Amino acid sequence: MKPETAQIIETQLKQFAADLKLSDAQKNQLKTVLENARKRMDEIRDKNPDITKADVIAKLGSVRENAREQVVKFFTPEQLAKWDAGVAKAKTFLGHTVNQ
Repeated sequence: MKPETAQIIETQLKQFAADLKLSDAQKNQLKTVLENARKRMDEIRDKNPDITKADVIAKLGSVRENAREQVVKFFTPEQLAKWDAGVAKAKTFLGHTVNQ
């Protein structure tokens, strides 16, 4: 994994850990989920160098769904509700709603 990618994951992990009040075990599990999601996105970009923005958004939806399937296994209901709210917020970018 590239150093800049590892840094992005660490930053995301710290933010989620604070926002969701994650235990150490949950932090480790979430780190794995974030790393796997990043790897999937990198693979998509590598295999499709001319991918359009719309296709990236569509594929991101699939990656996001997979990540949620994983976090559901170790988040509490309260943590999951906050996670879902954060994902919904992330789908709105500069006033535009992403439908994936």
